[in-house]
Amino acid sequence: MTSWFFCYETREITFELVVTECPPNEMCFKGLGRYGNYTALSARGCMLEKDCSQVHSLRLLGTVYTMSYSCCDWPYCNRAVALEPLTAMLVAAAFMLEFK
Repeated sequence: MTSWFFCYETREITFELVVTECPPNEMCFKGLGRYGNYTALSARGCMLEKDCSQVHSLRLLGTVYTMSYSCCDWPYCNRAVALEPLTAMLVAAAFMLEFK
């Protein structure tokens, strides 16, 4: 991916969705954490293309979630409704732990 474009991103401190500009080597992503039949976690932002389409288990506060990530490469393609503050906080923490 060589072009720059805008995506939505979940902010770490405020947990609101804001518009961000992805660097040329990144794409917009949507991340979902499922617990059984329920989607319990959600995140949006920019991600390296090599990290797209991954699925893995994540233990967070004693619960195991199945995290999946999907990417897209057009402006604002990862739009979503706002998250509840606790859900957004958990997602931000999980994302920071996984990709640092």
